[in-house]
Formats: sequence, C-alpha cells, structure tokens
Amino acid sequence: MAAPLAPRRGAGAAGRRWSVLLSPLLLLVLLRARPAGALVEGLYCGTRDCYEVLGVSRSAGKAEIARAYRQLARRYHPDRYRPEPGDEGPGQTPQSAEEAFLLVATAYETLKDEETRKDYDYMLDHPEEYYSHYYHYYSRRLAPKVDVRVVILVSVCAISVFQFFSWWNSYNKAISYLATVPKYRIQATEIARQQGLLKKAKEKGRNKKSKEEIRDEEENIIKNIIKSKIDIKGGYQKPQICDLLLFQIILAPFHLCSYIVWYCRWIYNFNIKGKEYGEEERLYIIRKSMKMSKSQFDSLEDHQKETFLKRELWIKENYEVTKTENKKWKVC
Repeated sequence: MAAPLAPRRGAGAAGRRWSVLLSPLLLLVLLRARPAGALVEGLYCGTRDCYEVLGVSRSAGKAEIARAYRQLARRYHPDRYRPEPGDEGPGQTPQSAEEAFLLVATAYETLKDEETRKDYDYMLDHPEEYYSHYYHYYSRRLAPKVDVRVVILVSVCAISVFQFFSWWNSYNKAISYLATVPKYRIQATEIARQQGLLKKAKEKGRNKKSKEEIRDEEENIIKNIIKSKIDIKGGYQKPQICDLLLFQIILAPFHLCSYIVWYCRWIYNFNIKGKEYGEEERLYIIRKSMKMSKSQFDSLEDHQKETFLKRELWIKENYEVTKTENKKWKVC
C-alpha cells in the first residue's frame, strides 16, 4: 500500500512546480493580450477605451481625432440629439445622450493633449503600474493651468506699480506738509524771491488774476522749490524707481555682492588692521545701535547727528549711558 503513494507525491510536487512557473507567465500573457485591463473607473474614460469611444486607432493623428470628436459631438449633443429608428448607439434617451456626449468630450480631452495621451497609452501598455497611473492622472488635473513664473512676475509688477503710485502720493503729501513748516517755507520763499518767481506770479496779464489764483501759484512755486532746490532726506525724499520691488529683485545679486565686498573691507580695515572709524562708519554704528533704518536716520537733523558724534555714541559704553539718561529724563 505504501509503494504506490510515492509516485503520487512526486507527481503532485512536479505539478505544483509547474503551476508556480506557469502562473507568472500566464498572467503576463493575459496582461499583454488585454491591455484594456488597465482601464479603471474614475481615470480618463473609465472602463471604456478612449480610442474606441471616438472610433479611431491608436495611431490616429490630431486631425483625425478632432474630426471624429466633432462628428460625435454633433450627434450626441443633448440639445440636438434626435434618436433615429433602429439606432443602437449609446444615446437612446436624452439622458443617455448627455452621458455619451460627456464621454466623447472626456475622450477628446484625453487624446488631444500629447502629454496626457502619452500617459494614457502608457497606462494601456503597463496596466500593472496601478498607483503610478493615479499619480500621473491627478498630478496633471490638479496642476495649475498658468505657468507659476508668469503668475509671480505679474504679481511683482502689480505690487511695484502700486508702490510707485502710493509713494508718489505720500511724497506729494509730505511736500504739502513741508510747505507749512517755517524752516522750509522761509528757505523756499527766499529762493523764489531771488529768482523773481513771486513777482511773475503777481504780474497781471491780459486776464486779471484773483487773489486766490495768485495765492495758489505762489504755493505751487514754493512746493516746486522744496522739491527741486532743498535737500530732503529720510521718509520725505523723492521716490526712486530702483526702490521698487521689481528692481530690488533684479538688483538683488548686485546688492548681495556689494554687501559681501563692503563687509570684507570692514573686517580687514577695522578688525584686522585696527584702523580708526571715520565719520561715516561712526554714524553707521550709531544707527545700528539705535535700531533705526537708513531713511529714518537720514531724516534726523544735522545738529542731532553732530551731538551723537560729540558724545562718541559709537562706543557701546557711551551709548548705554546716554540711553539710560534719556530714560530717566522721560520718567521725570
């Protein structure tokens, strides 16, 4: 009884070995024979082949695909579809015609774009790469339609234009304010008298000027002199195009290189060689200690800066003492 069992076990083992070898080969043959097995609900045309939906072959060109789409779109358009007797197409009712129309549109959108068509053909030829197909499909659908670089450029230009008009508006308001400050008004009025501009404003030509018109002309003359003849620093200075965001981004490499060169010279001259600080360097250290921007520091009066230099505020100990004294005066 035991003897006949041995060949049966050997035969079973051999059969299992053959099944192990044949299973991958059978799977590969099936996948190669039916690439449509890659069609999944929710991707492209779903379980329908986009080429079959349009009635074209995989070697069809763009013109043939577009022609097939136009014919099917006219046929299954929900507003124009009229089923004919014996019509066995997908659109038997207005509702099914609408579904067919959407399927045709989806097939055309998939095949008209070269990159999307490549992804779709790859899915048909490699159905086993399931997750890769999902990634390519949704990455293209969710990708922005406009180039991000164009969006950034347009945004920067829009911000720069807004900056330009905003700064000019602030500058004109600042000039109007400075025209009321005695220091600048007296200086501008004196320059206008020396140049004879005020006399010209008061002269009466063929058309008589009212007192209000003369006053407005004199005011405009004073404002123009403040703009052109008087040095205004700090936040009241004239807006420069190079200060706009667009030009700041373009000139960023130049500013970075300039700062590196300046910093290396500072280290070499004052840290390595031990040179004494000049007036510009002393004011720079004072400004940094006061945590003020360049425009804020430039708007200070000259006598204030001279006071800072006399007190030697670039020295840390002197600055701390002066800072403490100012706090005590404020408390009192």
